[in-house]
Amino acid sequence: MRPKKTRWVKCLPGERCFRPKCKPRGKISGVCVTIDEFEALRLACLLGMKQEDAARLMKVSRPTFSRIIASAQKKIADALVNIKAIKIEGGCCKVVIKKRRSHGK
Repeated sequence: MRPKKTRWVKCLPGERCFRPKCKPRGKISGVCVTIDEFEALRLACLLGMKQEDAARLMKVSRPTFSRIIASAQKKIADALVNIKAIKIEGGCCKVVIKKRRSHGK
């Protein structure tokens, strides 16, 4: 299997774990969403970006972006339907930090 290409993300999750309150803590199973899957969800689902544009921002191909978003959506759907916790961690990502431009002379 080929090594994964680094995916560029702009937004890290503020919260890393979400769990249902209706089940006791010891009886909850969970799913793990990677940081690049989280970013793909943010770009496509929250911001409504086209896959081609979102893929360009993450510096991956459009087919790769499609696989990332499909995986993320399946995990989130599994968690919601089957009352599971969602943990956000891992993935081969690099966080993009925009540099501030100085307006000095």
